[in-house]
Amino acid sequence: MTTLIKGGNGFVPSVPLRIAVRGRGMDAMALLLTERGLVRGDADVVFHGQPAHPNGAVRLLRAEDGTDWLELGLPVLEPDVARVLVVGSTDRGSLRDVPGLGVEAFAPDGTPVAQYEVTDAAGETAMVLGELYRRAGGWKFRAVGQGWANGLEGLATDHGVHVAGTEPQAPPAPVPPASPAPPAFSTPPAFAAPAPAAPAPAFAPPPGPAPVAPAAFAPPAPVPASVPPQHPAAPVPVPLAAPVAAGQDEEWAYGPVFAPYTETGRDNEVITVDGLPPGPVVVQLEVPDAGYTGLWVLDRRNKEKDNLVNSTEDQYFGRVLAVVPSHGTLRLRLEAEGHWRVEVSPLAAARRLTEQEADFRGPDVLLHTGGVADLAIRYKGDDNLIVNVFELAGHDDPTVLPRDENVVNEIGKRRETVPLTEGPLIVQFEMADGPWRAHLKRVQARTGPLFPGGAPASPWRTPAPAERKGWLSRGR
Repeated sequence: MTTLIKGGNGFVPSVPLRIAVRGRGMDAMALLLTERGLVRGDADVVFHGQPAHPNGAVRLLRAEDGTDWLELGLPVLEPDVARVLVVGSTDRGSLRDVPGLGVEAFAPDGTPVAQYEVTDAAGETAMVLGELYRRAGGWKFRAVGQGWANGLEGLATDHGVHVAGTEPQAPPAPVPPASPAPPAFSTPPAFAAPAPAAPAPAFAPPPGPAPVAPAAFAPPAPVPASVPPQHPAAPVPVPLAAPVAAGQDEEWAYGPVFAPYTETGRDNEVITVDGLPPGPVVVQLEVPDAGYTGLWVLDRRNKEKDNLVNSTEDQYFGRVLAVVPSHGTLRLRLEAEGHWRVEVSPLAAARRLTEQEADFRGPDVLLHTGGVADLAIRYKGDDNLIVNVFELAGHDDPTVLPRDENVVNEIGKRRETVPLTEGPLIVQFEMADGPWRAHLKRVQARTGPLFPGGAPASPWRTPAPAERKGWLSRGR
């Protein structure tokens, strides 16, 4: 582990990290910044009122002991995110009164990789404790310790966040690195196995249902060998809708809705998720140190029914389609080497295709909600690329999937352009072992409503900035 003093920095592995904000009564927040030191919008602020970034790469959780943890998926942060600030704040006096104030980062296996203890806090109420920033093809962590006497509002405003009731201010210039960049490296440094005395604690889910975000890479919880896997309670159905992309006003209304279910473990396992509403769901699987990874749906006779994953990648990540049967229990058999994380989410949580090119890796499930368009794909892998389309127009039973149409079945690096009919469509990248990019071209206007009859109103719609009065309140 690297123990840092103020201003110090060091490389961390480019893997999903879990970051603890230490100190009694501290509230954590993350800001995703561009090279200019600005957020791109309100979605780039992750706090207790908005505990997940829309792409799922950053999440905020609270442990049973009150410690706030940020789950940060470094491998899948968008390229224009240059820095991630780790912020701590208090509404109980000033930071000088907070014992044990600091920040600590853990790798997926529980290994601590960076630690910074604040020793010079004064009368401020909010502080950038640390930041992660890109350097030489990897990521570095810097101990910052810069406070704001005017609290979260001042800190947020200085980084381009418009807080209702305040006038936007010009942000400061980006802070240069504290030390020269070392030579570039293609593979982040490896870390030794965690010491038994320093594992990151297991988590209890935060109170209340959290908004479903389109998960890109939700970092796996540190699961030391001495800690048993987590088996959360069954999902609770909630009124939920997918976050709406810019320019899209209609909500996804196909398939069951429920709070996501997450389970972590190690090696081979049978995963049982009870209490799900019937219908198609998205299963996200992460195996950071994979050798062979296989995932099957089990039927009522406990026999393998559908093979969802069959991979020999060293680090497996993917999202696949599964269908919850009518009895509401989804059973999955997993073959894996090492730690793993499984998340079962509603179909509505899948990412939407837009005209902005996005980076992906591995199998994925995407939604098309616009009019007639062309889907441009650039595949950089060496193995099979298989893409299927499920056309939902006229399909009235949301508990099953319609027959799919195979639109791509090729091997090796290639570019493809696929014509898409008007949405709603599910675009399934069934096989994609390697990185790829996708975006829509020549999108036409829709000729009718996304779903006849409309979708129910959702409490999870993100309000416009002008409506966000008090949005920085902590919601303890």
